[in-house]
Amino acid sequence: MEFKDVVKKRRTVYGLGKAILNDDAISCLEKMAMDIPSAYNSQSQRVILLLEKEHDALWDIVGSSLRNKIGDERYNGKTSEKIDSFRAAAGTVLFFDDTAVTESFVERFPSGADNFPVWADHANGMMQYAFWLAFADLGLGASLQHYNPLIDDAVKERWKLPAEWKLLAQMPFGSVTERPGAKEYVPVSEKIRVLR
Repeated sequence: MEFKDVVKKRRTVYGLGKAILNDDAISCLEKMAMDIPSAYNSQSQRVILLLEKEHDALWDIVGSSLRNKIGDERYNGKTSEKIDSFRAAAGTVLFFDDTAVTESFVERFPSGADNFPVWADHANGMMQYAFWLAFADLGLGASLQHYNPLIDDAVKERWKLPAEWKLLAQMPFGSVTERPGAKEYVPVSEKIRVLR
């Protein structure tokens, strides 16, 4: 598939199923992740790919954390259905910034100190988009979720992660069981200006 077609195919998909991600696909994702750019080649992006019981464990954490925060009455219904739809997926990608790496660049290059956290977010956004495009290219759907910081401590505890890893996003992915609806676009002239 041509790149422009993959970009167009990538959509936010909530209807996800238990597609199998084989070892070849996982290897391709790993190799792709190594080529994502970062400012000063800082490479502070970190990714965890959760499959099978580990994927289910994440959505158990999200569900129990939300239930504790908003109570049973508000959790039951649409919120629990949404969490169950993410649990129905094949897996979830967790995206982190290793703040120890980012802070080391702040110390090494004080003139850019205010920018390194912003640049780390940019690099992580590129990582997220690359994974999303890769899933679209594999015929899979995905969405980007943000249950952090609510789940941060439980995630770090469950997978014994360094304290310096800052959770930025969660991407459930799987087979597409329900296609997204039509997408509305703002006029291209509002997004892009070509000046000569």
